[in-house]
Amino acid sequence: MLKKEDDHITGSVDWFIIVLYFLLIIGGWLSIYGASYDYDHVTSLFDFSGRAGMQLVWMGISIIVGFVLLKLDNNLYDILAYFIYAFFIVLLIVTIIIAPDIKGSRSWLVITDSIRLQPAEFTKFAVGLAIARFMNSYNFKLLTIKNLLILAIMIILPMILIMMQKETGSALVFTAFILVLYREGLPGMVLFSGVCAVVLFILGLKYSDIDMGALTMGECISILFIIVVTAILTINFRKDYRTASYILLGAAIYGGICYVISLFDIYVNWGIISITAISAVVIYLLITAAREWSKTYLFLALFAIGSIGYVSSVNYVFTDVLQSHQQIRIKVSLGMEDDLMGAGYNVNQSKIAIGSGGALGKGFLNGTQTKLKYVPEQDTDFIFCTVGEEQGFVGSVLVLLGLSALIIRVFFLAERQKNTFGRVYGYGVGCIFLFHLTINVGMVIGLLPVIGIPLPFFSYGGSSLLAFTILLFIFLRLDMARKRR
Repeated sequence: MLKKEDDHITGSVDWFIIVLYFLLIIGGWLSIYGASYDYDHVTSLFDFSGRAGMQLVWMGISIIVGFVLLKLDNNLYDILAYFIYAFFIVLLIVTIIIAPDIKGSRSWLVITDSIRLQPAEFTKFAVGLAIARFMNSYNFKLLTIKNLLILAIMIILPMILIMMQKETGSALVFTAFILVLYREGLPGMVLFSGVCAVVLFILGLKYSDIDMGALTMGECISILFIIVVTAILTINFRKDYRTASYILLGAAIYGGICYVISLFDIYVNWGIISITAISAVVIYLLITAAREWSKTYLFLALFAIGSIGYVSSVNYVFTDVLQSHQQIRIKVSLGMEDDLMGAGYNVNQSKIAIGSGGALGKGFLNGTQTKLKYVPEQDTDFIFCTVGEEQGFVGSVLVLLGLSALIIRVFFLAERQKNTFGRVYGYGVGCIFLFHLTINVGMVIGLLPVIGIPLPFFSYGGSSLLAFTILLFIFLRLDMARKRR
């Protein structure tokens, strides 16, 4: 039974988020109508045969589902968390087996000709609930091998199953849960290592075509980056400015001497030079670790060795693991190739559409790039270009501010929860929205590779809208009950 203080939705629900939710889904509905508007076959906003009409149906369904979620006992989400997670894991497996091939992906369950559901979208709230339930268990401690392993399996398992459906973008969304673990006590070194991995991947790949002797220029630059990072970590962990100075000055003097030698038309194999430099750093750290019986210096040496191994595997992963369309998208994003008529076409047309909108936009239904269908997927993954063209810079900023305000409010509510379950789930919701917003807008304006994930509440799709609604309204229900916890 519910207690008196959360019996009535009007008195306990966070109305700021409710109002934002309605404004965003209405804005998304109008944007979908603008993106799918056809001068030759004009349909109304309420024509259910069109995209806007179908989205309106899903809006109605989502609002009803959201209201039902607010009326359920909040304890059900805790009690059923593992069952919900198991159900969606099984559903993902079934999807791999029975889903038809649609645009190279086997991720959609076809209910009728006009109704298709994508289980990967709904698995996000299932994973969020399961993680929250596990971390809310009695005497839970995050920094144990057992608990970290269980959490890793909870997150990685659905990612693997979704990648088997050829939906890399949807799989990557689950990495957002790492930020939740960071809030709950995961060392910042984990996040720092992730950032380093991204930087090393980009450096190693972008300059992989330039030969520097035993290594490519990308690998040489990566080694220099590793040396600098190792010195910074030495200061961070041990406040050992002397060791950090030896590392940086030694590398600088060694590299400077080699550069001066090269000025006299003497061949210098920069690949060998780089290998020698990083080897000297590792040996120095190992000697220091042995001399001072310090695990920190041993860890730093292993970090440098692991980073070198990671850099050497970049080309293999890019060439033999990633699919060809993923490779070309990354190359286009890094400026390694143009391919304006191929993989770079979507992004190029999207940037043209957004740029043509100017400050105030061309007006509702007046966008030429979108109306003439120059931008593929302009009502789904690239819906933001419709906003930019028709509503201009001002409209785009308002959309970004609206979604950002929603995310910030979710984080605020998560922080005020009285138990771990509500807080962890709330941060999971906020991180999922943040990931979608950052990646979607980043790929539309050409800053990030195109991986195909929707913009919350704006991209056309019933599965997306309903899944985001469930994700958000479960948290609102948990927040309603915070007082009696």
